[in-house]
Amino acid sequence: MAPVFAIFGITNDGLNLAVQLLLLFLIAIWAALVFWTFSDARRRIEDPMLIGCAAAASLFFPYVGTIVYMIVRPPEYLDDVRERELEIAAASARLQHVEQLACPYCDFEIEKTFLRCPSCLRRLKEPCATCGKPLDPRWKICPYCEAEIAPAAAPSRRRPRASGSGQKRTAAARQSAAATPRRQAES
Repeated sequence: MAPVFAIFGITNDGLNLAVQLLLLFLIAIWAALVFWTFSDARRRIEDPMLIGCAAAASLFFPYVGTIVYMIVRPPEYLDDVRERELEIAAASARLQHVEQLACPYCDFEIEKTFLRCPSCLRRLKEPCATCGKPLDPRWKICPYCEAEIAPAAAPSRRRPRASGSGQKRTAAARQSAAATPRRQAES
């Protein structure tokens, strides 16, 4: 007769089989936890020595080593840390780019407070008549001293009238322009 391995003193074959399957299951779970601890530590920890210590703790202290690792492991993956650092670097580069303005005429680096470009000497902004700070052309009041901004005088688009034959031509042009709407209305 073949020797029966009695685990925990159990001599019943069916119950002994169930205990052996349970032990096999617990060993498989333990091996899976060791592998999971090792692979998770590689994704979260840079130092190979700490990765080895985490895997060894999970191997030599079944279940408890994995639970301890889960408590003390870093909260985020290394890829997430690198991605966040890249996003921060990109955001700071965008912010620095926004803060560094360029002259619209010569692309020389200027600051927000410049009234004239130091390179091409063109006027960039008008100063406030009260406090002298640079004003954006879209503003209606100065945000620094609350003074109302007078609208800039629009440059005259008319040319001075020439004497003589030029007046006759403009009068003839006005009459033909006035006659055009009448013709359209009659049609």
